[in-house]
Amino acid sequence: MTDSISALLSPRSIAIVGASDNVARIGGRPLRYLREGGFKGAVYPVNPGRETVQGLKAYGAITDLPQAPDVAILAVPAGATLQAVEDCAARGVKAAIVFTAGFAEAGQEGAEVQARMVAAARAGGMRLLGPNCLGAFNPAEGYYGTFTIALDTGLMPAGPVAIVSQSGAYGAHLAHLARQRGLGLSHWVTTGNECDIDVSETLRWVVDRPETRVVMAYAEGVKDRDLFIDALERARQMGKAVVFMKTGRSSVGAEAAASHTASLAGSDAVFDAVLRQYGAHRAATTAEQIDIAYACAGGIYPAGNKIGIFTTSGGFGIQLADDAEAAGLDVAPMPEDAQADLKAAIPFAAPRNPVDATGQAGNDLSLMTKCAAMMLDRGGYDIWAGILGTGPGTKTFAEGVRNALFAAGTGKPGTLRAVTMSAPVEEVRRYEEAGFLVYEDGSALAHALGALVKFRQGFDAAQAAEPLAPAPRIALPAGPLSEAAAKTVLAQAGLKFPAEALVPPGGDVGAAAAGIGFPVVLKISSPDIAHKTEVGGVIVNVKTADEARTAAATILQRAADKAPGARIEGIAVAPMVQGGVECIVGTALDPVLGPVVMFGLGGIFVEVLKDVTFRAAPFGVAEAHRMIREIKGYALLQGARGAEPADVDALAQFLSDLSRFAAAHADAVDSIDLNPVRVMPVGQGVVPLDALIVLREGNGHDA
Repeated sequence: MTDSISALLSPRSIAIVGASDNVARIGGRPLRYLREGGFKGAVYPVNPGRETVQGLKAYGAITDLPQAPDVAILAVPAGATLQAVEDCAARGVKAAIVFTAGFAEAGQEGAEVQARMVAAARAGGMRLLGPNCLGAFNPAEGYYGTFTIALDTGLMPAGPVAIVSQSGAYGAHLAHLARQRGLGLSHWVTTGNECDIDVSETLRWVVDRPETRVVMAYAEGVKDRDLFIDALERARQMGKAVVFMKTGRSSVGAEAAASHTASLAGSDAVFDAVLRQYGAHRAATTAEQIDIAYACAGGIYPAGNKIGIFTTSGGFGIQLADDAEAAGLDVAPMPEDAQADLKAAIPFAAPRNPVDATGQAGNDLSLMTKCAAMMLDRGGYDIWAGILGTGPGTKTFAEGVRNALFAAGTGKPGTLRAVTMSAPVEEVRRYEEAGFLVYEDGSALAHALGALVKFRQGFDAAQAAEPLAPAPRIALPAGPLSEAAAKTVLAQAGLKFPAEALVPPGGDVGAAAAGIGFPVVLKISSPDIAHKTEVGGVIVNVKTADEARTAAATILQRAADKAPGARIEGIAVAPMVQGGVECIVGTALDPVLGPVVMFGLGGIFVEVLKDVTFRAAPFGVAEAHRMIREIKGYALLQGARGAEPADVDALAQFLSDLSRFAAAHADAVDSIDLNPVRVMPVGQGVVPLDALIVLREGNGHDA
């Protein structure tokens, strides 16, 4: 599927419908950029009112062209766009870019015209980018199918960074910032209304390009869940970073996103978790997105998280150490013998880590070389970071500091070297050409380094992951399911529940309770009562047979009073399970990302702190372990304050099994609620105490 957009993003011939001789107009800018970029293929301006456009022969209509171009750029008013699309499709054009706005994002009438446009394109086998977009470009090929004013000050250099954005303005801003940071672009695509080609398909295409190392993406929502996840997973498997800006965190932002792109934004918490699941980094700010993409563009992802910090100022060194630790980096001390040798060379130095060479290194730059070299050669660090301040920006020290650091060497293979400094851009470029990452702010550097380590962990996890076998289909009963029926279904999926007894109305609940063993819990069993506590349908800590009979009668009477029309299967008798760590587990169908699994600690942690996390289903045991470790209350599962550690291995298997069931039955199951779930001490497994399955309305339930 993604090969079909190659004509759009790497064309050999281009038509510009509505081409203008005025290079400032929307129809004039793409032609100007193509000429300045040195595009080698054929370019056909289409303008019935002119013989030439910007010095090139003009054609009266798309039908007059000597060949069907790979891509047509449509720079015509909204009212003429549908006809232009129909003409291009009839001519055999492979892809078209629609700049014009006023379609699905503008209301029902616009949506209807957009739908007709898509139908015409599909009938002719033509792909569409837009409408309401800024187009696309590929600097290495001199291809600029865009009217963005970001190119007015100069075209983009080619490089390893791809930009994929639903928003044209945001994509243009990213391109501008990337150029300022010295980053070259492999591809730049804005998808607009996404009537056909969307962010997911484009992301998948650019990830597969060998020239792309990192992708900066922007989206307000995604339309194709499977293709989106496939693109993220493909990037992770290929060792390519995806740095994502997802808007719509707030309810106001989500509403704005829907009206702006006519797309449905899914749950923000779910989207956030899925990005983590598949190794993408979600940026909170545009500056962070650029900072991390810049770090990734170098292609060095440290094998570990040990960082050595070099400074001539103790205060700056401590600050960077704090930021590094917050970013998940290990500010490990230098080996004892190396510390001793450093102390001998620089008596006033602090040799531990951060290594503070003090102002002596400024007076004798050979000490800077010696200090940095010893850290690189003997520190065992995956990352070396130097704090240089304003020295590299001065006439007095710039060359000396640079030569001193370059002479220190590069460390072990794969060592990442970075510096913080304030200096003119030409000096920054010298360091970058020598393999250094250069930041002005230490906090931004530490955050980016932490992201690099997490990317590497994600790449390694993708390589180590074993194929996940799909869960078999289970025949689901028709209609609403009672707790007993839900547990029967989930037991077939491998989830284990405590032994229970279902006593029909009129049966001897006391005898059943004695058979289970006191104390017990009694619950109403009805497919029509999903929330049993709301009707008083649960009584706990029942200790005798007579007490059980009385409690059962009470529950049945309450159900009759508060849910008189409910079908009653009887009374469920379950053991009173105590101990372990109380958790909540469930599944839901996210409107965008499909079946997802939720996990968190129960009680106050979920009710007040909302300490839960999500994963797209299905996933394996290793991913379940990562999911479990994400919650803030994870320490309770490890055995906080002298408690026994919980059986996290059993919990991970439980979550994976549930995810496989949810994925296999996404067409029939709307949600599953397992609450509470008790995670017992190590070796004692997981005990789910309640189960609710809500079936999707109007879907079949057969296997």
